[in-house]
Amino acid sequence: MRSVIQGAGHAVPSKVLTNHDLEKLVETNDEWITQRTGIKERRIVSPGETSATLSAEAAAMALARAGMRADEIELIIVATVTPDMQFPSTACLVQRALGAENAAAFDLAAACAGFIYSLCTASSMIQTGQFKNALVIGVDTLSNVLDWTDRSTCVLFGDGAGAVVLKGVENTDRGLVKTVLFSDGRGADHINIEAGGSRYPYSRPECFNSHRQKLYMAGSEVYRFAVTAMGDACCKVLNEAGLTTEDVDLFVPHQANLRIIDSAAKRLNLPPEKVFVNVQKYGNTSGGSIPIALSEAVEQGKLKQGMNVLTVGFGAGVVWGANLIKW
Repeated sequence: MRSVIQGAGHAVPSKVLTNHDLEKLVETNDEWITQRTGIKERRIVSPGETSATLSAEAAAMALARAGMRADEIELIIVATVTPDMQFPSTACLVQRALGAENAAAFDLAAACAGFIYSLCTASSMIQTGQFKNALVIGVDTLSNVLDWTDRSTCVLFGDGAGAVVLKGVENTDRGLVKTVLFSDGRGADHINIEAGGSRYPYSRPECFNSHRQKLYMAGSEVYRFAVTAMGDACCKVLNEAGLTTEDVDLFVPHQANLRIIDSAAKRLNLPPEKVFVNVQKYGNTSGGSIPIALSEAVEQGKLKQGMNVLTVGFGAGVVWGANLIKW
């Protein structure tokens, strides 16, 4: 049995923040941002928009495209590091919003690799027979935790959600073919937000040191790691599936920045026409990145049934992984 994607959806805030807008907030300019990241604009949540509301919107689109009702869903996994609350889970809030009363629901925290991890988790639970289907969502609203005076980070990120509906199907070559997952806690200090956990809880004064409440990233270390890790993960998942890069019809990498995407694609010898890119209009949406890209690729006719899709992501932890999907 394979876990087959039945439908994909996405949702982004209506508010657009362009590079020219950022020139008014921080010492930067459009040329500087574009040359280093490939990003031209990003979406930012407005009051009332949250990780849960974006997730519910993306999920509703995925369900409609899958031809399924919310009350038919048996499992909901939300990949996020920006939940609406510390608890309950954002997945439970999405369950309530959708009316998916028959689903088990929980969150998974693997940052920008969250969707890779969650898709594997949901698929494995379907293959055990525990569930017949699952709704897998990747979402983040990192604009709420950015230091808008730090041009090295605030220009990179945007908000958004993507979702897919998985269903167990017998006797098919479609679905999630293979996944590889990795982590290396020695890189935990490379990307983090220190405040809000048990180390620096909100009940302690030191939590209110401004830098602890904001996203920190050691950019050069992350860049070097990302290019190598993405390439290695892709090669490993293809090798385990008995395929080569020539068998890949579409490469959908985590949309961190264009330089990382281009470097990974070149290492894999994948031509530009096989690489899906939307980082220029959304920036790095973290957990939302890959499912948003999958949904848009379907909309644009670049992703069709029967295609071999290679996805790869990396994020804070550090964690990384790749999925090979027969669409």
